[in-house]
Amino acid sequence: MKKEQTTKSIRAFERNVQGQVREFFLKSNSSPLRLIDDKGTEWDFTGTALNGKLMDKQLTRIAVLKDYWFDWKTYNPKTRVYTLGER
Repeated sequence: MKKEQTTKSIRAFERNVQGQVREFFLKSNSSPLRLIDDKGTEWDFTGTALNGKLMDKQLTRIAVLKDYWFDWKTYNPKTRVYTLGER
């Protein structure tokens, strides 16, 4: 049984899946949170594919730093904010 994550947790993954760069979107009205890629594969919070040809495939995790925006922006003033789209 998988334990669902809180909204305070963050994860980052490589976008390259079997040699193809994928774009990920927030799946509308998903609870728990799910992402869907531009090929229609659905992914959970752990980076595991939930359907299709990639079912049970695991995305490669990337190390991330959880920081406060004001702190980051002070030391990295040229940073641009990316907003996750919905599909």
